[in-house]
Amino acid sequence: MSKSIETSSRDKIPFIQKLIYGAGAFVNNLLGAAIGGMLIVLNLGLGMNPALIGLLGALPRLTDAITDPLMGYISDHTKSKWGRRKPYIFFGAIAVGIIFALLWQLPRGQSESFYFWFFLIGSVIFYLAYTIFATPWVALGYELTPDYHERTRIMAVQNFMGQFAWLVAPWFLWFMQNENLFEDMVEGAGWLAIIIGAFTICVGILPALFLKERSQPKDTNTNNQSANIAASEIKQNEEEFPASIKDFINGFLATIKFKPFLCLCAATFLVFNGFMLVSSFQIYVIIYYVFAGDQSLGAEYAGWAGTVSAVSTFCVIFLVTKLSTKIGKRNAFFFSTGVSIVGYGLKWFCYTPENPMLLLIPSVFMAFGLGGLFTLMGSMVADVCDLDELETKQRREGMFGSIYWWVVKLGMAVALAAGGFLLNATGFDVALSGQQSADTIFLMRLCDVLIPIITSSIAIWMIAAYPITEEKAHKIREALELRRGKLTVDDDESSQDAKLVTSS
Repeated sequence: MSKSIETSSRDKIPFIQKLIYGAGAFVNNLLGAAIGGMLIVLNLGLGMNPALIGLLGALPRLTDAITDPLMGYISDHTKSKWGRRKPYIFFGAIAVGIIFALLWQLPRGQSESFYFWFFLIGSVIFYLAYTIFATPWVALGYELTPDYHERTRIMAVQNFMGQFAWLVAPWFLWFMQNENLFEDMVEGAGWLAIIIGAFTICVGILPALFLKERSQPKDTNTNNQSANIAASEIKQNEEEFPASIKDFINGFLATIKFKPFLCLCAATFLVFNGFMLVSSFQIYVIIYYVFAGDQSLGAEYAGWAGTVSAVSTFCVIFLVTKLSTKIGKRNAFFFSTGVSIVGYGLKWFCYTPENPMLLLIPSVFMAFGLGGLFTLMGSMVADVCDLDELETKQRREGMFGSIYWWVVKLGMAVALAAGGFLLNATGFDVALSGQQSADTIFLMRLCDVLIPIITSSIAIWMIAAYPITEEKAHKIREALELRRGKLTVDDDESSQDAKLVTSS
């Protein structure tokens, strides 16, 4: 194994800036956890069919397949005195906070059909605002530093900050159904949404206010070139729109065909989808198997399990970050995902009515799943952006980030939809309360354990094909910096640079 290359001082990001970028992760995760975790109100509070609720979690994400890459492209090509990313982060945080608060002000006494369409339309608008904020924020993180290990440290800090959202999210149900605070769960959801919306605005704008975007590489003789570029842009304005559409389509197709990136997307979808399916499914196992239908007690223990998981994840982030500098990002992923598989298996033995406290144990091991995933994947996507630039001579953090996080959101949507249909398939009936059949309980437990084990195992197999090692990443960077130091680089020379690195 080759010796790790030390990060130079010019590539290091001040810790306070890492924390500020991490504030965006807190908001990003909080919104994702809230929109998914609060959907249970539509079932337990309004009596909606779980399958319909699953569709409400999934259908709005279909629009993200278009809006996320489009926002990535817009951000990549924006030119303003405030930068490419920061204006969207600022106004997007304000918009998404307001819309989320309004989404959960649910009118009373309406039909199931009314609630379905009310929430579906509102969710589409919410996710559009969410995209405007989150896509440029993700892209900003990829370009903060060009260093292989500093990228992992940035993602470790942002993942650490983001875990605070998962620390509080398990208590949402307990808060919403607290009889001392609210008349019912629906009223509790309305007030919780207002709190989350206000917090989103106040914290979400911080990266836009205090972070600096890295300046794009410039050729020498910048004064003459600036004049030439300005004249060229004026001349090309008439053709800008159709050319941009073609460029967007070509960039989108090139991104989704890029094999190293596809490995990361597939692994993320599998690991995250498995985890989110558990998150939306396991609370039913806890309530109706461990506590025989006692919603209040089940919600409390689910909250403690989530808290233990979040605290464990804080420790996992430090461990995985350190481990990745010793054995590489790919091997660190194998380790962290493997440990999470052990945790999923332990649920079969530790989720037991005889000793409910045991349900806290699997949370420690399962924390390695997302703790390792989002510490390593963001850093690996940034490495992919370098390789893509070497091969295409384009810098597309926004496009890569948007498609990657759309895969994350798609995983959440699939989990929510599958969770609803799986719950129906097990024979679960909310009207039966704690009197669910033995077959229903068995099938609920089996799905809760087996599905994430399978998805995580396939993810390990996918990352085995990921090609960018530390040594290769440094060669890519050297080739890019060599190219950027030249006034012109012809296509043949560019192609030779790319072939030299990708074949090594």
